[in-house]
Amino acid sequence: MARLTTRRRRLRGYLYVLPALLVYVTFAVLPALHTVYLSLFDWDGVTLGGWAGLDNYRTVLTDSVLRRSVVNALVLVVFFSVLPILAGLVLTALLARYRRPGMGAFRLLFMLPHVVPLVAVGVTWRWLYGEDGLVNQTFRAVGLDGLTRAWLGDFDSALVAVGLVGAWVLSGLCVMLFLSGVAKVDPSLYEAARLDGAGPVREFRSVALPQLRGEIAVALTVTTVAALASFDIVYVTTNGGPGEQTTVPSLLVYRLAFSDAQVGLAAALATVLSGLILVLVYVINRLSRSAT
Repeated sequence: MARLTTRRRRLRGYLYVLPALLVYVTFAVLPALHTVYLSLFDWDGVTLGGWAGLDNYRTVLTDSVLRRSVVNALVLVVFFSVLPILAGLVLTALLARYRRPGMGAFRLLFMLPHVVPLVAVGVTWRWLYGEDGLVNQTFRAVGLDGLTRAWLGDFDSALVAVGLVGAWVLSGLCVMLFLSGVAKVDPSLYEAARLDGAGPVREFRSVALPQLRGEIAVALTVTTVAALASFDIVYVTTNGGPGEQTTVPSLLVYRLAFSDAQVGLAAALATVLSGLILVLVYVINRLSRSAT
């Protein structure tokens, strides 16, 4: 009788999950499998496609433009992920130790860049980076005219400029995650650390930072995916230029599929990008589990 009751409960649990599972399979799993299927064909999106096998994947791995786009995406991980997490930790350490009235306003300001549509963010920063934009005006005002340039049109600075936009957007998300994690720390641990003579840096490193491992893993996962799948900011600010300096895989997928009529190659690049994201997310999760 007990076994029958347990089976019924399991069956009910499966029935509750089944609608969500069907939606997930229909709109996520099946399209992903169809993309993998399309990557095996040489297809322009209109006429009958021909079997290509793994030729599209060979092109992805050997074509200099496609390989450069993957390298650019990995560079953006530093700006979209590493910098926001470091900035978030520093701001969290300051805000958690010196609490002041109006913390709600601080939270709103930190989250505002993440809430604003990325197209609007891209348009705004394109103006800020312009030759007569606020960035160059600031350098001229402090006598650093030699540093002024067309930031998004310069071969040396374009990728860094786009990366800093992503860092600005995602820093607020990291701060919010870390503040929520710090709020769970027992205040008595801070008092014990202070009694032991710990300063602000040691107090945060010894008490708060170990409690933020889960939040850091979440932030690292979200920001890494945002870096590798970045499209909006790049498309609006530089459209991949100058040359191929800021070209990223997601932008090339769009171009190949809708401009160059190479749907099979676009599907192969999308599959490789998805695989890279899954591998990095798996590594992050494994590292976070081993650290706890």
